[in-house]
Amino acid sequence: MADSSFDIVSKVERQEVDNALNQAAKEISQRYDFKNVGASIAWSGEKILMQANSEERVSAILDVFQSKLIKRGISLKALDAGEPQLSGKEYKIFASIEEGISQENAKKVAKIIRDEGPKGVKAQVQGEELRVSSKSRDDLQAVISLLKGQDFDFALQFVNYR
Repeated sequence: MADSSFDIVSKVERQEVDNALNQAAKEISQRYDFKNVGASIAWSGEKILMQANSEERVSAILDVFQSKLIKRGISLKALDAGEPQLSGKEYKIFASIEEGISQENAKKVAKIIRDEGPKGVKAQVQGEELRVSSKSRDDLQAVISLLKGQDFDFALQFVNYR
């Protein structure tokens, strides 16, 4: 029998991020505490730009955006938001969406699988993802539950389970 396998990836559905951003922009335009403070959130190239006239307001915009991401099922570990910066008379926060597993993070995950996972499970790095294979599907399930119990500083999804 051939080996069973699955891939560990760190991907974010761009359309879901876009939907969350649009919902946040709509809420910001309608909320009373954001009236006449120049509050806005929008794409700026590949980054998300949040701006308002005070540091507290721009942080509140970030909170609104994070709550919309959570409602859409997107992990906040994928959101890399900077600190509020003063630019002229406005405060700005630039945020980006992190995708892909870096080589060093992939090696950390592979080491955990080797050290704590069932014997006979192989993990190999393939670009920005990690392929985990084994003869036993039960071992693969054990690896998934092991990794879900770990606290990484990046989001993980398990795909292509076969």
